Amino acid sequence: MLGVNEYRVVVMRLIIALIAMAGALWPPPATAESVAFDAFCHAVTGTATPDSALPRLTFACRGAPSAYQQGSLWLRTDLRDLSVDRTDVALMVRQSRFDRLAVAFTYADGHVVWQQVASGAFGAHWRVGGQIAFEAPVRDASLVAATMRLDRVASHNLLRIRIITGAESATQSAILAALTGAALMLLLVGVVYNMSLAIAVRRQFLLWHGLWAACVLTWGTLWSQLELIVLPGLAGTTAARICTFLACAAITAATVSAVTSIERSLLPRWATTATLALGIAIGVLGIPTAIVRGAAIDGLGQMLDLLVLADLAAVALLLGWAWRRGCTVARDVALAWSVPMAALGFIQIVDVGGALWGGGSQMLVLFAAALQTMWLAIAITRRIALLRVERDRARAAEKRASALAGRDPLTNLYNRRGFIARTTPLLGAERPAEVPVALLLIDVDRFKSVNDAYGHEAGDIVLCNIARRLQRWESVSCAVARLGGEEFALAITGIDGFALVRFADSVRQELGAIDHGAVIGERPVTVSVGVTQARDPCSFQQLYRHADAALYAAKQGGRDRVVVRDIAIAGKASPVPAEPPSTNARIDPARDDLPSRVSRIT
Repeated sequence: MLGVNEYRVVVMRLIIALIAMAGALWPPPATAESVAFDAFCHAVTGTATPDSALPRLTFACRGAPSAYQQGSLWLRTDLRDLSVDRTDVALMVRQSRFDRLAVAFTYADGHVVWQQVASGAFGAHWRVGGQIAFEAPVRDASLVAATMRLDRVASHNLLRIRIITGAESATQSAILAALTGAALMLLLVGVVYNMSLAIAVRRQFLLWHGLWAACVLTWGTLWSQLELIVLPGLAGTTAARICTFLACAAITAATVSAVTSIERSLLPRWATTATLALGIAIGVLGIPTAIVRGAAIDGLGQMLDLLVLADLAAVALLLGWAWRRGCTVARDVALAWSVPMAALGFIQIVDVGGALWGGGSQMLVLFAAALQTMWLAIAITRRIALLRVERDRARAAEKRASALAGRDPLTNLYNRRGFIARTTPLLGAERPAEVPVALLLIDVDRFKSVNDAYGHEAGDIVLCNIARRLQRWESVSCAVARLGGEEFALAITGIDGFALVRFADSVRQELGAIDHGAVIGERPVTVSVGVTQARDPCSFQQLYRHADAALYAAKQGGRDRVVVRDIAIAGKASPVPAEPPSTNARIDPARDDLPSRVSRIT
C-alpha cells in the first residue's frame, strides 16, 4: 500500500507529465504555420541538375516521392494557400540527414532568392534547438512560393518544417536556447552527481544511470546544435548519425540501470533477462540506423519504435513487480522514471510535430530526461540521508549498549569490564614515566548480615549510598567501580607514599560516616581497604592480585582498616605470598605517625 506522501509524489509526476504533453500538442500562434508534407508538391532530379532549373521542373502534388535518396528532392509550397504573413517569412527546418539544403523564395515579380546550407557548413542559418532558419528578404513584391531542394536526404519522413514570421523565429529561438541550456545544465549536474555517487556507494545501477544521463547530455548538445559554436563541421549528417546512436545507447543504459536497481532475488530470472535483451537490442539496432542513408531507414525506425514500446512496458512491469514486493529502491526508480517513460511512450504514438517552440519530441524528451535525472538524484540523496540517520542511530545505540555493558546497573559505576577498560590506559606504557598508579579495593564489612537483617532492598540502598559517595572522586585521573557484590574499586594516578595512605584512610572514614539511618537505623556500616601501587607499566591483573592480598589482610586484621601492600613492578610483579598475611599486620616503623587503623605489609 502507498502512503499519503507517496500518492502525492505519484500524482505530482503525472500532472507534470500531462502538462509537458499538453505543451507538446498546444497549437502554435495564429501567425505560425506548421506545414505538413502533404502541403508540398515534390519533384525528384539528379544532383547534377542546377538550381536554375527550378522554373522548368514538373511538381507532383499527390503521392509520396521515391528513389530520391541518391538524388535531389525538391519540395515546393504555395504561400498564398497558407495563413501566413507573406511580408515577413521565415522557413524553419528541423535538421535531417542531407548533403545540401537550398531554399528558394519566389516573389510575385518572378524574382527568386536562393539560400543554402550544406552538411558540415550551416553558416549563420543554424539555431539552438536543432533547427535551420531561412528568412526571406523583404522586397516590394510579395512572396508567392517557397521551394526546398535537398540533396541525398535520408528520408522525407524525418523532415519537420514550419513557416513563421522573422520576429517569431528570433523569439522562439531565444526561448528554446534558454530552455535547452537549462535542461543540459541539469543533466550535467546529474551526470557528475550520479557518477560520483556510484563511486562513493559502489552501486552498479547509479553508474548505469550516470551513463544514461551522459548519453542524453551528449545527444541533447548535438541535437540542439550547441556544439556548432566550437565545432561547426559537425553540422548536419554527422551530428544526426551520432544523435541516433546516442539515443539508442541511452535507452539501453536506462534499461540496465532500472533492472540492476532491483535485487535479483525479487524478480524471476527470465523477466530480467528478457528486459535486458530488449534494451541491448535497441542499442545494437541503433548502429545500422545511425549508418544507413537509404530507404531502409524508415523500416529500421519503425522497428526501433516497437522495441522502445516493448522495452518501456517490460521495465514498467519489473519496477511495479519489485515495488509491490517492498523494494524501496524500485519505488524511487519507478517514480523518477514515470515522466520520461511517459514522454517516450507518448512520442512513439503521437507525432508531436513542431510544438514546444519548434523543438518537438526531442525537446519533450530533453525536458523529461532533465527532470528525471534531478528527481532521481533527490530521491537517492534522501534515501542515503535516511540510511545515514539509521546508521548514526545504530552507532549511537551500539555506543549506548557498549557503555551499559561496562556499567553496573544498580550503582551506575563501572563494572569489572568497564573498570579494566578505563584503567588500562592508566597502567600501560602511555602513562607518563614514573607517574605512580594505585589501586584501592574496598569491601563493605559484614554486608551479608545487613541483607539478612534488613532485606536485600535495604542492602541495595546501602550500596547505592556508598557508590554515590565514591562517585565524587571520579575524574580524569581517578576511576571508580563496583566489581561485584559489596566490593568496590578505585584507581588513582599521581599520588603515592604517605599521601596515598592518607587518601586511602580518608576514603575509609568518609564511607564509614555515611548515614544509612533511613533503611538500617543506627547500625554503622564500615569498609575495609586494600591498597597497592606501581610506577612501572603493569597489567590490571598484576595490580589486582596485590590489592586483593592487602584487602584480605585488612579483613583478617579486624576490618574497618586500610592495609597497604608495597610492591615494585619493573617488568615483573613482586611475588605474592603463598600464605595469607597475619591478622596482626605490623605498623611500618618508618610510618609510626599513621593512624592506628592503617597497616603496611610487604
